[in-house]
Amino acid sequence: MILSCSNIDKTFVDNHVLKNASFHIEDYEKAAIIGINGAGKSTLLKIITGHLPADAGSVTFAKDKNYGYLAQHQAVDSENTIFDELLTVKQEVLDLEAAIRQTEADMKLVSGDELELLLKKYANLTHRFEDMNGYACKSEITGILKGLGFTEEEFDKKVATLSGGQKTRVALGKLLLQKPDLIMLDEPTNHLDLNSIAWLETYLLNYKGAVIIVSHDRYFLDKIATKIIEIDNGVVSSFHGNYSQYAVQKEHLRTEQMNAYLNQQREIKHQEEVIDKLKQFNREKSIRRAESREKMLEKIVPVEKPAEMNTKIHLDLEPSRISGSDVLFVEHLSKAFPNQVLFKDVNFEIRRGEHVAVIGDNGTGKTTLLKILNQVLPADAGTFTLGTNVEIGYYDQEHHVLHMDKTIFDEISDDYPDLTNTKIRNMLAAFLFTGDDVFKRIGDLSGGERGRVSLAKLMLSKANFLILDEPTNHLDISSKEILEKALNDYTGTLLYVSHDRYFINQTATRILDLVNQTFVNYIGNYDYYLEKREELTAAYAGKAGSAYDPSAPDSVSEAKLSWQEQKEANARERKRQNDLKKTEERITELEERSAAIDGLMSQEEVFTNSVRCQELADEKAAVTEELDGLYELWEQLSEMGMQ
Repeated sequence: MILSCSNIDKTFVDNHVLKNASFHIEDYEKAAIIGINGAGKSTLLKIITGHLPADAGSVTFAKDKNYGYLAQHQAVDSENTIFDELLTVKQEVLDLEAAIRQTEADMKLVSGDELELLLKKYANLTHRFEDMNGYACKSEITGILKGLGFTEEEFDKKVATLSGGQKTRVALGKLLLQKPDLIMLDEPTNHLDLNSIAWLETYLLNYKGAVIIVSHDRYFLDKIATKIIEIDNGVVSSFHGNYSQYAVQKEHLRTEQMNAYLNQQREIKHQEEVIDKLKQFNREKSIRRAESREKMLEKIVPVEKPAEMNTKIHLDLEPSRISGSDVLFVEHLSKAFPNQVLFKDVNFEIRRGEHVAVIGDNGTGKTTLLKILNQVLPADAGTFTLGTNVEIGYYDQEHHVLHMDKTIFDEISDDYPDLTNTKIRNMLAAFLFTGDDVFKRIGDLSGGERGRVSLAKLMLSKANFLILDEPTNHLDISSKEILEKALNDYTGTLLYVSHDRYFINQTATRILDLVNQTFVNYIGNYDYYLEKREELTAAYAGKAGSAYDPSAPDSVSEAKLSWQEQKEANARERKRQNDLKKTEERITELEERSAAIDGLMSQEEVFTNSVRCQELADEKAAVTEELDGLYELWEQLSEMGMQ
């Protein structure tokens, strides 16, 4: 065991954040701390690291074990270059190397016993240097910086000139280079693109020490976590497994708690009814029995009712009018900034009802594309055309049309006067504004909070083409799930930029990957993209122009069907084969049951029992009827495969 937290308690004024929290972390364990925004996740990390005192309880590290901590916002102020800043972590290696060079120089000037002593010193120094992997020191730094999304051209940038997100990445790189026994990371994926997140996943999975992560990135947690530490209303609970396994366990636990609560409530009500009835008899014995039952009731330890789940909130998003089938045409679109071409001569179209996710590395032009489509920025070349009756609703984290003097509640109610108070509060609760929070002034909110208000307004706008830039930023897991459900039920069209792979997996029907200055098209969700990325990037990302052009002479597809039609045909074939397999399995199951019924009805204890015989005969008839339908379905599915 590397870390033990026992009975930690923490209160801020009237907010009891942590209540008698206890858990432990084993060597090499990968644990994730989860909970809604404000639950106390960062507070718990700060208590563990000593940045914040606990009101009660203890934090104990194993002897001779060290830790490294990355907070959400890092103030890395240095005149070093990015590469040199990471090199400071290897100062001991650098000192060793300098000592080796000095010893080499000294050996040239001496002989005899003095040389013998220097040779021994040189051997010891080089041995230590090798043990510290000194020869690979600079290549290790290069690998980490590239993994975190820095290009070699950026290695010489001064740290002081970097953005907040870039400084956080530098701090993360320094922490990974230190290789502590326990790494603690607070929202490490916030400033990373998809490739960097995937790199960090692999790095942490193979890390020889223990890891504690605070994150809302469910895909990341599914890949990394072997334990989930949940903070719920101040109570800390541990679950074995990754996020998806935790979600199943949590639902089962909540169901058990609700059943226990309801059973106890039924028992209490029953006892109260019996007590009332006994008292109505108004006899000495009945009154004594009533009093006895009352004493028993007083001794019952009440089961606490589980809190209502946020997922009970449902956002009903529906366009005010239906657009035409063709929503967006993009033709020969290009955009560049000085010394950087983002994309050139790209073509794609979006049809009504599609949910399209735009992905790609940081700085490739994803947000720029959305700004061009919303006429915030001009294109250098090319055009885009909106279809009939298309009404755009645009969410851009940098441009919020909000009134600073209004409260959150008034911001919504003034724009949508027909909404009831309950509807407004439900919408705001989905975006983490509950209770008196709804009466905060917009001007007093943080940038992230204003973004959530803007997203709430957009969800009410009745637009039929939603264009969203990182819609899940600043949302906790519960709110993300509410938004996912709303967007999946949305009958309009959706185009969004996101780094949230779980969100993409849940909501996207198509992905546009911005790579090598063009868009590669994938008809499916994020898992499908991962499956086909290497194949399709090689086929299309090297070409200027259309995201996919199957009619080109050097196209990988020589078939009569277009690339898109072929992919759709492949998807239909996979579904047919899956349906065929399920049908065959069900037929086998029913045939075995039919044979078993025949065997039962030949047994004397059964055929002499008229009631049991009738039950089996009825079941046999139902099995036969279902089999007849399955045989016909199997034939149809088999014939479809021959077409």
